[in-house]
Amino acid sequence: VTLSEGARAGIGRELGMLDSLLSLGGLVLLRDSVEWEGRSLLKALVKKSALCGEQVHILGCEVSEEEFREGFDSDINNRLVYHDFFRDPLNWSKTEEALPGGPLGALRAICKRTDPGPVTIALDSLSWLLLHLPCTTLCQALHAVSHQDACPGDSSPVGKVSVLGLLHEELHGPGPVGALSSLAQTEVTLGGTKGQASAHILCRRPRQRPTDQTQWFSILPDFSLDLQEGPSVESQPYSDPHIPPVDPTTHLTFNLHLSKKEREAKDSLILPFQFSSEKQQALLRPRPGQATSHIFYEPDAYDDLDQEDPDDDLDI
Repeated sequence: VTLSEGARAGIGRELGMLDSLLSLGGLVLLRDSVEWEGRSLLKALVKKSALCGEQVHILGCEVSEEEFREGFDSDINNRLVYHDFFRDPLNWSKTEEALPGGPLGALRAICKRTDPGPVTIALDSLSWLLLHLPCTTLCQALHAVSHQDACPGDSSPVGKVSVLGLLHEELHGPGPVGALSSLAQTEVTLGGTKGQASAHILCRRPRQRPTDQTQWFSILPDFSLDLQEGPSVESQPYSDPHIPPVDPTTHLTFNLHLSKKEREAKDSLILPFQFSSEKQQALLRPRPGQATSHIFYEPDAYDDLDQEDPDDDLDI
């Protein structure tokens, strides 16, 4: 099959966006809303990691395993390691498949793996975990896994760890959202306009300034990305030159301008704190019959009259 230049460019742009989200490793925070859901983008990133040969672990808490795997082909599904916390989140059935410690226990178990190579962990979702765990406990676990320091005694070679966390930010206050945002190496805020989805991507690289970009996209049924151009900028409203512009100062309750008479009255007014020459002469010259006063000063022994050394009395 021969691809056209436009098709090859589209595939390159799609891989470029996905690579930019997964290249840094660490926590990739996907912030969605009711209007713009982020699970489809999460599944697109999972598919990209699986096709790259990475170990992919899914911590499913919010939807069933069947619903999450829906849309993937058999090859992708065979590469996913699914940890089901949706069917029995508290392990009431006491099954042997359940990992001790719940979702955080699964995170620690993934950290203690012995297989080298890159690993991608998808958390579906961080909002579910925040509703069942303290925010500080969850942040400490995410920091430990994404920075590979949860197992200091493990000397096995460990590859890059990418944690994909889906967050429904409308369910939480600014405190938990800000804490997770500070941990993220890559932050994706989903939005859009006119039915076209967009992703504002903020990347924080070590010892570099953060970079941000906005990508417009749509997700195909097989969870491939179709990158698009942004919507056109709306044209300015047409203005009729025959209609005079409206003066916004016509209906004010105060006057912004002074008339000629008002300006003359203002200039001729003498303010009480301004000293004219007549007022200065009247204050300096004593009036007839006005008693005069004098000040007599006799210096004592401790007065310092030496201007060359004013600090002589300090004994420095």
